[in-house]
Amino acid sequence: MISTERIQPNVVTVADMDAEDALDLINEAEEYKHGKKAELTRPAYAANLFFENSTRTKTSFQMAEMKLGMHVMQFEAGTSSVKKGESLYDTVKTMESIGVDIAVIRHPENEYYKELIKHPGLKIGIANGGDGSGQHPSQCLLDMMTIHEEFGNFKGLKVLIIGDLSHSRVAHSNAMMLNRLGAEVYFAGPQEWYDDELAQYGTFGDFDELLPKMDVVNLLRVQNERLSGAENGAFDAEKYHQQYGLTKERYNKMKKGAIIMHPAPVNRGVEIDSDLVEAPNSRIFRQMQNGVFTRMAILSRILRYKGIM
Repeated sequence: MISTERIQPNVVTVADMDAEDALDLINEAEEYKHGKKAELTRPAYAANLFFENSTRTKTSFQMAEMKLGMHVMQFEAGTSSVKKGESLYDTVKTMESIGVDIAVIRHPENEYYKELIKHPGLKIGIANGGDGSGQHPSQCLLDMMTIHEEFGNFKGLKVLIIGDLSHSRVAHSNAMMLNRLGAEVYFAGPQEWYDDELAQYGTFGDFDELLPKMDVVNLLRVQNERLSGAENGAFDAEKYHQQYGLTKERYNKMKKGAIIMHPAPVNRGVEIDSDLVEAPNSRIFRQMQNGVFTRMAILSRILRYKGIM
C-alpha cells in the first residue's frame, strides 16, 4: 500500500526526495518489473513534450505510459506552435485544456519547471524528463534501481562518477541521491570539467587510483552539444579515452563484482571501449530496461495524486 504522503502532483527534481521517497519508487518499479499490473479509475492521457533530442528517455516514457494503460498524445516540438513563439506555459496549458493529465517535459533551460508549477491554475501533472544541465530524476532513479537490484542496498557502497561532470544533469542528480541513500561518492575526470558544487556529496580524485576500490563505475557521456566552441575545438576524443575512458586494461583492474553504468547514448571508444559496452560487468542495457519500470512508478505517483489510480 502506497502512503498518501508519497503521492505528488509533480516529479521534477530529486532535491524534493528523501531516501524513503526514492526507495518507495524503486520498490514499486521492481514490483512492476516482476509483473504488478496497474489499474486506472478512468482513461488517462499523457503528452511527451521534448524540446531536446532523446531516444531512451522519450521512448521509455512512452512505453511506461502504454504499459500503465495511458493514451499517449503525439507532440513534436519542431512542428508545434513553439516555432511561432508560443511560451512553454501556454503549450502546457493547451495540453491541459484538451484533457492531458500528465506532461513529460525535457527542456534545455535549467529549472524550467519552477515557472510552471508556481502557477496555481495549472493542474496538469509534470514529470521532468531532464532540464539543461540541472536535474534528471527519472534517469537517477533508474540508476538507483539498477544498483539496488545488484547489491540490495546502498550503505557503504563506493560509487565513482567520472567524466563530463559540469555539464551532466545525471552527475548532479545521482550524486545527491547516492549521498542521501548512504553510498560513498567519488568523482574523477578532467579537472576543468569538475563542478565545485559536487564537493558536498563526495570526493574528487584520480581515476586510476580510485577504480580498483569502486563497486560502481558510473561513466558520463561527453556532452559535445553543451561544450563551448573553445572546449569543443580543443577536445581530443582519443586522448580523453586514454586518460579517462574505461579501456580493457582498466576493466581488468576493476574490483570483483563491480558494475559499469552509463546513461547513454554511449560514445564508443571515448568514455568506454566499444567491446566493453556489453561486457559481463556492464549494466548499460539493464539500465535502459529498468528505465521503463522506474518511469511507470513516477507516473503512478502523479496518477494517484490525481485520483486516477
